[in-house]
Amino acid sequence: MSIYFEPQSQTFHLTNGKVSYLMKVMPNGQLGQLYFGKAVRHRASFDHLFEMTTRSMTACVYEDDDSFSLDHVKQEYPSYGTGDFRCPAVRILQANGSDITNFTYVSHAITPGKPALEGLPATYCEADDEAETLCITLRDELIGMRVDLLYTLFSGHAALARSVRLVNEGGEVVTIDAAMSLCLDLPDCDYEWLQLSGAWARERHIHTRQLAPGVQSVGSIRGTSSHNHNPFVALKRRETTETQGEAIGFSLIYSGNFLAQAEVDSWGVTRLTMGIHPFGFAWKLTPGEAFQTPEAVMVYTDDGLNGMSQTFHRLYQKRLAHGYWRDRPRPILLNNWEGTYFDFDEQKLLDIAKTAHEQGIELFVLDDGWFGQRNNDRAGLGDWVPNRTRLPDGITGLADRIEALGMKFGLWFEPEMVNKDSDLYRAHPDWAIHTPGRSMSHGRHQYVLDYSRKEVVDYIFESMAKLLREAKISYIKWDMNRCITEAFSAALPADQQGELFHRYILGVYDLYDRLTTAFPQVLFESCASGGGRFDPGILYYAPQGWASDDSDAAERLKIQYGTTMCYPVSSIGAHVSIVPNHQVFRITPLETRGNVACFGTFGYELDINRLTGDELATVREQVKFMKEYREVLQFGTFYRLLSPFEGNYTAWMVVSEDKKTAIVGWYKMLNEVNSSFRRVKLRGLTPEMEYRVNGKWVHAGDELMHVGLLTSDSSAGECREGQKPSCDFDSKLFVLQAE
Repeated sequence: MSIYFEPQSQTFHLTNGKVSYLMKVMPNGQLGQLYFGKAVRHRASFDHLFEMTTRSMTACVYEDDDSFSLDHVKQEYPSYGTGDFRCPAVRILQANGSDITNFTYVSHAITPGKPALEGLPATYCEADDEAETLCITLRDELIGMRVDLLYTLFSGHAALARSVRLVNEGGEVVTIDAAMSLCLDLPDCDYEWLQLSGAWARERHIHTRQLAPGVQSVGSIRGTSSHNHNPFVALKRRETTETQGEAIGFSLIYSGNFLAQAEVDSWGVTRLTMGIHPFGFAWKLTPGEAFQTPEAVMVYTDDGLNGMSQTFHRLYQKRLAHGYWRDRPRPILLNNWEGTYFDFDEQKLLDIAKTAHEQGIELFVLDDGWFGQRNNDRAGLGDWVPNRTRLPDGITGLADRIEALGMKFGLWFEPEMVNKDSDLYRAHPDWAIHTPGRSMSHGRHQYVLDYSRKEVVDYIFESMAKLLREAKISYIKWDMNRCITEAFSAALPADQQGELFHRYILGVYDLYDRLTTAFPQVLFESCASGGGRFDPGILYYAPQGWASDDSDAAERLKIQYGTTMCYPVSSIGAHVSIVPNHQVFRITPLETRGNVACFGTFGYELDINRLTGDELATVREQVKFMKEYREVLQFGTFYRLLSPFEGNYTAWMVVSEDKKTAIVGWYKMLNEVNSSFRRVKLRGLTPEMEYRVNGKWVHAGDELMHVGLLTSDSSAGECREGQKPSCDFDSKLFVLQAE
C-alpha cells in the first residue's frame, strides 16, 4: 500500500494493489482528477491523462491560452462560476454577496492510519498499517478559507474513504451553502445508474437506468436518510452482472438529508457528487471555526456487483460497526409488538416469554406501550417511566422475571419523539421542533424533539440511562417514526436556522455515542418506522437495524436482496411474523418465513402462544438451525444468485471464511405446473473440495459452481405420491459441508 506524490509532475497516486486513484495539481493551482479504477503501476508522471483542448463558447483561465477551460477538464473539488458551469462540490457565500472561490494547492501530508472525525461516525482502523491517509490542503487566499481534502486508502479493501474539512482562516463570517463529501469526475458516461429506493414497507428496491446528458439524483430532505432513497448509489457498466464486470459504489456515512448526484456534461464526462443535501442547508462559519463533512466511501470492482457488495460488507462489518457486538453472533429474539400491540400486561408478557424460552429463543423484547400513559399512539412519548398499571414492579421487576426464565431482556424506546399528551411536552413545549406562528404537522400523533439543543439530548440520556442502570436490559430497540417538518429551532438565531437539520443528526449521534459508551455490552438495534434510517451512519453505533416494518417473507426477498448491495447480513434485522401478514395480509409457509429471516439477525414477531403444536415444532427446528449456523449466516461471504426483481425465483448464499460450509437459500414466488427442471450456479466454493449437500449427495465445488446445484421440485412434471408437493411461496435451504 502506498500514497505517492511526484513533485515534478505534481501528481498524487493512491494505490494498494487493488485500486488506483490519480490526481494532479493543474496549471492554475487547482486540483485535477485523472483516474479511479483497477490498480496500475506507479510512474513519475501521468500528465498524458490530463487533456485540454480549444472549444468554442467556453470560458478560459488565462488570456493567452484558449485550451485551458474549467468547463471541460476533470476536477477534484470544483466550485462554480469561473468557467465551470457544472454543479459544484463547494459553495461559500461571502460577506459581499459573492460565492466565487478559488481553492488552490498549498500542501499535503501523508500519515499512517486514519484520523477520527469529530462528532461524526466514520470508518476506522485498529492498527496504523491497515490504512494510510492523505490530507491535501487547498486555500482561497482572497477570503482566507482553507479546505482539507481527506483520503484514506485501506490495505485490504478496494475502497477509498473521503471527507472534507473547511476552516475559516479569514477575518469575515462566511456561510457554507454546499460542501460535498466527495466529487469524482469520470472520463465517460457509459454507465448504468443503480439506486436503492422505495417507500415505507418496500424499502431499498433496486432501480437502474442508463446515464444520459443532464442531472440525475437521489436524496432526502426529510431530516432522515429516509425510506424513499438510501444514501448509496452505484455506477455499473452495461454488461456488468452480479458475477463479472466493472462497477463503482458510493456510500455516505450519514443519517440526515443527503444528495447523491450524477451529472453528464456535453462531452460525456460524468461528475458524481455525494454529501449533505444543499437544500435547506446553510452553515455559518465565523473566523477560526471549522466544519467537517460526513465521510463517503467509494468502492471499485471488476468482479461484478457481488464483488462491490462484498467489499462494503467486509469494511462496514469490521471497520464501521464497532464495540462488543461487532463480531458476536446475535441473540435469537422474540418481539411482542405484532403479537400484542398495546394490549398486554406483565402476566401476558411472561406467558409469551416462557413459551419462547421453551423453544430455545434467547431474548425477549418488550416493544411500545410500557411507559407513561401509553395506552395508544397518542400519548406518553417522552415520559420514559414505567406504566405501573401494566407493570406493577416496573421494568426492573419484569426484567428480573425474564432473566429468571433463562432469557435476556430487551426494551423499545423512541427517544427522539414526544406526544403533546405527555408530561415532557407540558413542561417543555419549546423542545418540539416547530416554526413560530405556524401549525404543527403531526405524524403518528407525535412530534420531533429538537436534538440540536444540548439540554434536550442531556434530558433524554439521563432518562434512558436511569433505566439501563436500574434494570437488567441487554438490548435496546431505538425507533424513530416520523420525519422533520416545520424545521425551526427556538434555540438558534435567524442566521443559523439552516444548520438545524445537521445539528439534529449530530445530536442523535451524540446520544448514541454516550449510551453505547456508558453501556458497552447492550446490543442496540436501530429502527425508523422500519427502514427509514437504515444507513451507515447509524450502523456505526447500532450493528443491526430493523430492515423494514414489512415482515412478509415474499416482500422481504426484494428488501433484503436490495439491502445487501451495500450492507452486510449481520446488519439486517429480520423476523418471522404471523400470517396473514399484518402488512400485506399474505399467507406464506412458516418454513419460508424462517428461510428468509435466517439471512439476517433473526427473530420472531408474534404471540408464540397462538401457534399450533406443529408450528411450535417448526420454530424449535428453526431456532436450532440458526444457533448452529448463525455465525456463518451473519459473518460469511454473501452472494446474490437470482434476483427477485427479474423473475419467479430468488436465490442467494453465504460461504464460511474457510469455504468448508455454505448455505444456499432458494425461493419461489408462484407455483408452476409441469415446469422445467432447474439448477442454480453457486459461487465462492473451493473447486477441489467435495461438498455434502443436506447430508445426502456429494458434489465437487467446481461442479456446483459451473454446472449448478439442482433445485427442481415436484412442480417439474407431475407430483406423485410420496413427493412433497410444491406450493406458492415455497423455499428450500441447502447446507453444504466439505467432506
